[in-house]
Amino acid sequence: MGIFRRGLTKTRQSFFGRISQILGNTEIDDDTWDDIETLLIQADTGFDTTLRVVDTLQDQVRSQGITKADQLQSALKDVLGSFLQFPPALDITGRDLSIILVVGVNGSGKTTSIAKLAHRLKNLSNRKVMIAAGDTFRAAAIEQLQTWGERVDVPVVANRPGSDPGAVVYDATAAAKARGYEILIVDTAGRLQNNFNLMRELTKISEVSGKIVPDAPHEVLLVLDGTTGQNAIEQAKRFQEACGVTGVIVTKLDSTAKGGMVFSIFNDLELPVHYLGLGEGIHDLVLFTPEFFVDSLFDNGDASE
Repeated sequence: MGIFRRGLTKTRQSFFGRISQILGNTEIDDDTWDDIETLLIQADTGFDTTLRVVDTLQDQVRSQGITKADQLQSALKDVLGSFLQFPPALDITGRDLSIILVVGVNGSGKTTSIAKLAHRLKNLSNRKVMIAAGDTFRAAAIEQLQTWGERVDVPVVANRPGSDPGAVVYDATAAAKARGYEILIVDTAGRLQNNFNLMRELTKISEVSGKIVPDAPHEVLLVLDGTTGQNAIEQAKRFQEACGVTGVIVTKLDSTAKGGMVFSIFNDLELPVHYLGLGEGIHDLVLFTPEFFVDSLFDNGDASE
């Protein structure tokens, strides 16, 4: 709970934590609902999701007989929590080798998320993990991943910059299988979601590992930059079309005052959020926990913050 509360300080102080100050001890009226809508939209919850939240909240207010605006905070927390779900376990068991494809645009925090995920799976799940440096378009991406691999003690299969990413993925899959590794995490180039040719190539990459391991990739995780808000939701829709995204990692939530996009991911995309990036440290990729997330959005009177 502590890391959620620390990581979401900016969001709490800027938006959700101000709900009690905005509403005050007044009767609920049209202005009350306008204030809530404005707050949610400003927090990047998205228009459609905001309308659903407000409609649900109004139903709850009527059913519970709530009349004072200052009572709405607890009800709003309940409603927001109902839009979230605890993520299902990653599909990384029941076979010799499981493959996780990680996608996302440049600058989303994809490379560091891969390293943190590898560290997490290696240490918490006690699994043998390998990384494939499939982003061959940028030399810096390969070097960064290799540096992270050394730091977390996970081998990285790479090739020269500009080489065929599909070949890298194929070689890494073959190597992981031959050496008895249990999980292969595949990095991909940070592709623009509106570039048809690059997205088509990403689709092909997702099929390469399946030539060696049946039904691979078993998970396709999309990394979304939490600071980009609703733009990230549009990115996600394109990636869903291209490679069948199965889940989301939201990064940089510690550096933004807007956390509402997480609700849009569940409502608009109908995708689970598996992990949140709440800091720069190797342990700051945390399992998404709806209760902790929602509680950390609201000001509980912690004077230390």
